[in-house]
Amino acid sequence: LDKRAKWHGIPVLLQELYESSHLNSDYTRTHIVLKELSSLLSMEAMSFVTEDRKTAQESTFPNTYTFDLFGGVDLLVELLMRPSLTTLQKPKMNDDLVKDCLSVLYNCCICTEGVTKSLASRDDFVLFLFTFMTNKKTFLQTATLIEDILGVKKEMIQLEWIPNLSGLVQSFDQQQLANFCRILSVTISEPDVGNDDKHTLLAKNAQQKRNTSPSRAEVNQVTLLNIPGFIERLCKLATRKVSEATGTSNFLQELEEWYTWLDNTLVLDALMQIATDELSLVFFWKYSTLATIPLRHRLPQSMKIVHEIMYKVEVLYVLCVLLMGRQRNQVHKMLAEFRLIPGLNNLFEKLIWRKYTTSNHVVHGQNENCDCSPEISFKIQFLRLLQSFSDHHENKYLLLNAQELNELSAISLKANIPEVEALVNTDRSLVCDGKKGLLTRLLTVMKREPPDSSFRFWQARAVESFLRGATSYADQMFLLKRGLLEHILFCIIDSGCKSRDVLQSYFDLLGELMKFNIDAFKRFNKYVNTEEKFQVFLTQINSSLVDSNMLVRCIVLSLDRFESQTEDVKVVEVLSECCLLSYMARVENRLSFLFRLVNIINVQTLTQENVSCLNTSLVVLMLARRRGKLPFYLNALREKEYAEKYPGCLLNNFHNLLRFWQHHYLNKDKDSTCLENSSCIPFSFWKETVSVLLGEDRTCPCAIISYIDEPYMELDRDLLGD
Repeated sequence: LDKRAKWHGIPVLLQELYESSHLNSDYTRTHIVLKELSSLLSMEAMSFVTEDRKTAQESTFPNTYTFDLFGGVDLLVELLMRPSLTTLQKPKMNDDLVKDCLSVLYNCCICTEGVTKSLASRDDFVLFLFTFMTNKKTFLQTATLIEDILGVKKEMIQLEWIPNLSGLVQSFDQQQLANFCRILSVTISEPDVGNDDKHTLLAKNAQQKRNTSPSRAEVNQVTLLNIPGFIERLCKLATRKVSEATGTSNFLQELEEWYTWLDNTLVLDALMQIATDELSLVFFWKYSTLATIPLRHRLPQSMKIVHEIMYKVEVLYVLCVLLMGRQRNQVHKMLAEFRLIPGLNNLFEKLIWRKYTTSNHVVHGQNENCDCSPEISFKIQFLRLLQSFSDHHENKYLLLNAQELNELSAISLKANIPEVEALVNTDRSLVCDGKKGLLTRLLTVMKREPPDSSFRFWQARAVESFLRGATSYADQMFLLKRGLLEHILFCIIDSGCKSRDVLQSYFDLLGELMKFNIDAFKRFNKYVNTEEKFQVFLTQINSSLVDSNMLVRCIVLSLDRFESQTEDVKVVEVLSECCLLSYMARVENRLSFLFRLVNIINVQTLTQENVSCLNTSLVVLMLARRRGKLPFYLNALREKEYAEKYPGCLLNNFHNLLRFWQHHYLNKDKDSTCLENSSCIPFSFWKETVSVLLGEDRTCPCAIISYIDEPYMELDRDLLGD
């Protein structure tokens, strides 16, 4: 039967493995048999990775399938877990046997469908695996297997279930801790909710209603923060310098050749093992292209630098996720105290942005896997961290050095306005040192980036997050003095940039930079000095209002404020000369924006990306209400409907959107604070205006219902309830 089925003696070998691994065995024979089995499986694992991981099928990998079919996987799990099941075991399994067991299990995971999921379903085994990480000799094999298992596990594990987690993490050296971060990233990130309708705010709100308690990812974040010294060690890892002893001359050229197969830090550690003669080829099957590289090329001089970059990617990702979690303020305090920002500033030119790498890949979301080179991943992760660090937090001033902080104070003094409280409270001992702060260095590289580079998107997001929150004139002037406005306008008007992601990030940044700042509008007019340039600018705005509506909101809000400052000669001068303000001052243009903003969204399609269109349309109507013009705008919407032969269409849609707005924002503290800070309109006025618009009195001139004729009233009044 064995010969006919081509089992290659695997069932007999498994029987021998079982019999030789009894409780009183010394495991000598067990190890010999396992090595024989391992050699039968190794070529399949090797071919699997060299063929770009084609879908695993039983016929393709018969040996691995047979091994699993006859209970090989279960037997190895039982063998590995024996110490947890009995105290009678004598003698103990040696490290090499444990390593080989783990490697064979890993081969089965990558070659035979269902093995990984089967192992993932055994919580006892998954948690027990972590105990092998205490031993440096078995750390790499364990880390690789755990990473694959957690990747398919349906339910996220609770870190607090891991036996003595705190002791385990404290026992790691820095190298192991960096690799452990790769595993941690799976346990602290919220699972991706999927595509299409699941991303809608309607679906998210329904999900939040069901899940009132903290998610497992949030609980895991708290568990990590409670480990003594954990954040401090991550900060040290993120900011440590690469040893000067490593050859760096042709580092980047080598990096480009290597990145196609160096897909994580674990392979680099494995290479280090080769370098120290701890050859463990079983482990390399995941990275088997190594076998095709001539030996003399296998360890380039720059390996330690690549190693360090890949470590830092993992560490920065974990810090980034923690910064966006519920414990944000606690994490912020720690990162400031452990001088993360000054440390990254010192690495900026030597390591982070030592070369202008081309990056034309798609902009990845926070939880998406990235197949970029280490260099690109590192830059993106660094920019994401800066964005999370600055966003709506007073610690953002740590991105400057002492001289730059003094410059901000001088700007406030000259303008005769009080300094921002956060600036006054900034601890000068924790800010950047050197000639430039991190923000200024970022602006320098941003200006040199090619037009469609996706780095531009992350760079703009990072700078924009520095400006977000309550508008600060001094912060804006600091960036205006460094030519940021002209750079943004060049990119939008003159560079030929076609990337929607990049353009959206530049529109958002421009909005924050110009909001309520008369000097910015004056500079805008100086740059956009021809009708042709202005028309190109308008075309870019109009080509996608979802992308540009935050800028439209900024112009509308700024115009409203400037019109109330007519005693200021400078304001009057800019109001009369600036083409952008003159354009928005014409009521037909404001109405045109309002029609389209209301028309491009509905309750079912609202997402975090486009909900800003609803808020921008509300800003237009709130400012109209302040001036007693709300009925005029609502009547204009009604006339537009009739002109387009769709009576009731716009207004019914807007009515539903506003009902959703109440449902969404009246339970969310953070969102409402953001609306208030970014618009300088009290949230009470937002709520009041929405209530007035949703009024049920058909005789009220400010209620939407008054402008929808009875036959066109939507019958489905319980849309949100459904």
